[in-house]
Amino acid sequence: MSRLGSLGARLYRGEVGYDFVAKRMIWYGLSILITITAIVGLSVRGLHMGIEFSGGAVFTTPKTSISADEARDKAEESAEGHTAIAQKLGNGGLRIQISDLDTEAAQPVQKALAKELGVESSKINTQLVGPSWGEEIAKKAWQGLAIFMLLVVIYLAIAFEWRMALAALIALVHDLTITVGVYALVGFEVTPGTVIGLLTILGYSLYDTVVVFDGLREGAKGLTKQTRYTYSEIANRSLNGTLVRSINTTVVALLPVAALLFIGGGFLGAGMLNDISLALFVGLAAGAYSSIFIATPLVADLKERDPQMKALATRVRAKRAAAAARAESSGKAAPADDADDEDPEDVDPRDAVDEEAEREEAAAGVVGQRGTEPARPQSSTRNQPGRNRGRGRPSGKRR
Repeated sequence: MSRLGSLGARLYRGEVGYDFVAKRMIWYGLSILITITAIVGLSVRGLHMGIEFSGGAVFTTPKTSISADEARDKAEESAEGHTAIAQKLGNGGLRIQISDLDTEAAQPVQKALAKELGVESSKINTQLVGPSWGEEIAKKAWQGLAIFMLLVVIYLAIAFEWRMALAALIALVHDLTITVGVYALVGFEVTPGTVIGLLTILGYSLYDTVVVFDGLREGAKGLTKQTRYTYSEIANRSLNGTLVRSINTTVVALLPVAALLFIGGGFLGAGMLNDISLALFVGLAAGAYSSIFIATPLVADLKERDPQMKALATRVRAKRAAAAARAESSGKAAPADDADDEDPEDVDPRDAVDEEAEREEAAAGVVGQRGTEPARPQSSTRNQPGRNRGRGRPSGKRR
């Protein structure tokens, strides 16, 4: 078994782990700092909306030797102050995009480009997008996003509980804010591909969060019937149990997206890939972060406010304090979980399974994590009639 696989198995069994939930204030502070940076970038620079949302004109030229920078300068000169974006196409042609350009203003630009390229105006394909159509598309996109969020909250509230639904919604808003803020800071154009990327990362972030929540729901069954773990400790064990899976899924998802963003958009110059690849790259990374550092600690925070969980935490602390006092009076170290002092009715069934596994490890000579000593191997002839029970004892005599 590989080291990562062995680590994942130990995390799943609770043998090792990192206390994410106990350090939740650190993650909250880091997320607030990142979110404030994204909001400031969005407020100062704003989003660069594509012509699909703001309206404008797109000019596609045949194969030419003119560079994209020269074509952009010529288009901005003809468009009288409008900003142009020029991209080199794979067939050697150019795609020039100018926002907020109406039909009357588009004709001089088309003629100027044709003169610069030395071709007829009819050979330059011109597509016009009206601002009203772009506003309708933007409105539909926001409506779709709101409906998606509402359905997510309803599903999680039914499948799990309202605290998990609220935590998942906060994590989704967290991912959206960071992704949109990065778009504003980088200055990439917002296109329908960007909207598709945003919806994709929301689904991915939700999937990762639901996996952790499902393990938490199973681990918290019958939690109030025992006094060994608090809800926060069970949440942290569930989170560690799915940690390697979340990391593997995120890395595998980010590799092809990184190829689109850095190789396709950066080295190969396929600028049209940037709008969707940047949203996917930032959103996937933010989704993995929020499912681990935000959603689960937030659920634990909300759940610990419940009166039953407060009472459970009080009982757990009282029992551990009593065990520590008894150990101090006897001069011995206190057991980690004080499992021997629990009443049979006070033990969760899953804990009994854990204790059985520890006894099997002790029988094999392995020192358990809770301070158990290796058990002595027992003779296979024990309690068997007709066999000697000790060395040198006459077989014909019995005591």
